[in-house]
Amino acid sequence: MKILITGGAGYIGSKLVQRLLDPNLGYGTDKITVFDTLMYDKTSLLSFISDPKLTFVKGDVRNDKALIEQVKKHDVVISLAALVGAPLCDKNPVDAELVNFRANKIIADNIGDYQLLIYPNTNSGYGSTGGTSFCTEKDPMKPVSIYGTTKLRAEEYIQQEAKKFVTLRLATVFGVSPRPRFDLLVNNLVLKAMKEKMIVLYENQAMRNYIHINDICRVIEHFICDALPGDLNQTYNAGNDRINCNKLQLVETIKKHVPVEIIQAEYTQDPDKRDYVVSSKKLYDTGFDCYFDLDYGIKELIKAVELIDTPINANY
Repeated sequence: MKILITGGAGYIGSKLVQRLLDPNLGYGTDKITVFDTLMYDKTSLLSFISDPKLTFVKGDVRNDKALIEQVKKHDVVISLAALVGAPLCDKNPVDAELVNFRANKIIADNIGDYQLLIYPNTNSGYGSTGGTSFCTEKDPMKPVSIYGTTKLRAEEYIQQEAKKFVTLRLATVFGVSPRPRFDLLVNNLVLKAMKEKMIVLYENQAMRNYIHINDICRVIEHFICDALPGDLNQTYNAGNDRINCNKLQLVETIKKHVPVEIIQAEYTQDPDKRDYVVSSKKLYDTGFDCYFDLDYGIKELIKAVELIDTPINANY
């Protein structure tokens, strides 16, 4: 099995590489190729680079020829390369269009019938539903940001054109990775609790759903190795439904581990409006279950902040 991971040096990608190369897991993987510009971090893959199964190709998914060349060499393509988050895409709308949509169109247009394409999307497009009803994959997505719109258009194109695919609508991801990020909600709030001893919280009743980065990697692994044919060519919400909670409940969970003062003040708004409860039952019905909860992630994030001391890593 030969696996291509675009954006494989990033937050999720580097953690996925770590898991897929684990000799104790025995996937039968012959080759993992990471295709990445190293825009943010040039060191996230260093600890794996001596593994003969790993190949790194420095490249840009906006380069059609280079991207197509890599796609055609692999059995599985995991499309993680993206401009992530509403603020970054608002600053770079042209690149958001090229990376988040057009590159995925090129992949879908050039992937063979035998190849599996796994495309992680965001579930932020469910928007603000009042946090009272469960959103399923059948509910309409109405993204309000360039980020959400470009990602959803890519998902829809893959659904129409790819012959063998899985698209995943990811919950808010948290946890530690070889390429740390502390601009994500849970990770950022743990950082603020430790460094500032105070969290100023807005939209505190807004419901969100979450998933640990280890479980994201396990979801991808599940569809590569364990999914049945009927599980493919589907879209799945990917979150840990047991830890759906609002922002105030999240901070109160953090407070169990880090002494912090909580101040509630509506001083701003989330540019990618979210207030929803998302159901991942369809994913669980394929035999998958999440293992890692908020307490696990918060504890490891505390260790990471203590180790790095000044973690400013972010996608901006």
